[in-house]
Amino acid sequence: MEFGVMMWRRSRWAWNFRRRFSTAIPQRIEDEGDWSFSSEWWGSESHGHTVLRSSSDKGNGVVSVLAFPSSKPSEVQWPRMERWLQERYAEVCPGSGSGCGDEERFRILGYQWRALRFNDDTRQSTVKVMSAYRQSEPASICLMQQPHCLAVPYLKSMVSVGLSTIASCGYDIINAVHGKKTMNILCIGHGGGSLPLFLASKIKGAVIHIVEIDPLVISASIKAMGFPAFSVMTPSGERAFSKPSTIDEVLWKGIHERLYLYESDAEKFVLDNTNLYDMVFIDAYDGEDIFPRNLWDPSSQFLKSLSNRLHPGHGTVVVNLHSDSDTLDLVGSAPSFLQQILPMGKYVSGIGRAYKDVLVGSGSCGKEGSGLGFTVSVPWVCNTSLVVCRGLRTSGGYSNRDLVMNTISSKSLEVENLLNLPFSCLQYIKRGFTLVE
Repeated sequence: MEFGVMMWRRSRWAWNFRRRFSTAIPQRIEDEGDWSFSSEWWGSESHGHTVLRSSSDKGNGVVSVLAFPSSKPSEVQWPRMERWLQERYAEVCPGSGSGCGDEERFRILGYQWRALRFNDDTRQSTVKVMSAYRQSEPASICLMQQPHCLAVPYLKSMVSVGLSTIASCGYDIINAVHGKKTMNILCIGHGGGSLPLFLASKIKGAVIHIVEIDPLVISASIKAMGFPAFSVMTPSGERAFSKPSTIDEVLWKGIHERLYLYESDAEKFVLDNTNLYDMVFIDAYDGEDIFPRNLWDPSSQFLKSLSNRLHPGHGTVVVNLHSDSDTLDLVGSAPSFLQQILPMGKYVSGIGRAYKDVLVGSGSCGKEGSGLGFTVSVPWVCNTSLVVCRGLRTSGGYSNRDLVMNTISSKSLEVENLLNLPFSCLQYIKRGFTLVE
């Protein structure tokens, strides 16, 4: 315990000089994952330390998690979180005199960024975690990933274009957000788990299945990145834990019960599955920074089976891709230079056509104008979000770039306000907007 406390205190003092204090003027909710904090969450070995490191036998090479100090939330805000934890514990474990209820006290040790890396080079994902302990058990430290915080811009892009698009397809996102309607979501590729956790925390009706092929990545997300342990599923489809722990109940307040984390190959999972999904998010690069061919080949069983698992009326698929020259040229970048310093994908256009042709064809179920695909460029990083949706219809069934972009953009503010997002959805929709032909 003493080592753990000292470690977090060093992190705390390292960032004291960067504290920022709020003013009396009402401001937009602060985005703790804003690009201005990228120097913190990208991190470097000189400013962080390794909390987990092991070799994968699933193609991801050396899997490691590095911790970096976070300047937010500032220390003056910690007591409020401690009170929230105490109140939650009283709800979960009512009573007094036995270490439960009102007598329990929590103490925050601090906040950190935790970065998952493959082969020490590829930054696979970044999350913010809070560390706390119960005073009745000071040797036990719990980690809680901060579900409201999306750091890497491509995740905000996937959320913005995905939810704005499905809302444009006539899906009742309002009742889903308020828990009056179930929204079935599939996430292929887990990483640290920030995307499914964010969706589950913002959409009360979301039931999220997560597929990750590497058990080491699953273990890293739970042990070192504060993802809910209760989410883990067995090969037989049962919960690995028969019931959530007390601390899970305190931290997650039911969110963990709507997360189902499966160790499986994505193609096998989709082939064996019978669920119908409203949304599918795919972010599945391996240790060599390659998007596996079987996840985009138009003749693969994966895409054909995914088509059967996608809701015919409004099903929406969002894929994270590394940009290539096709996309970068549209925004005036220099692909030849970027390809020298970054591992670039070479198949954005081909992948877009494959997903569109298999999932919607000339239109969902062959009906012109009832399905389409498009790509947008992600600000600040060399990524592209590919979106393929069913059910999006424009005037007269005729689709053109400006009409589609404006239709989806018109829903972005509604989504932003509905989910109380700390970032603007619109900035992730219009940049490099291109229809998939």
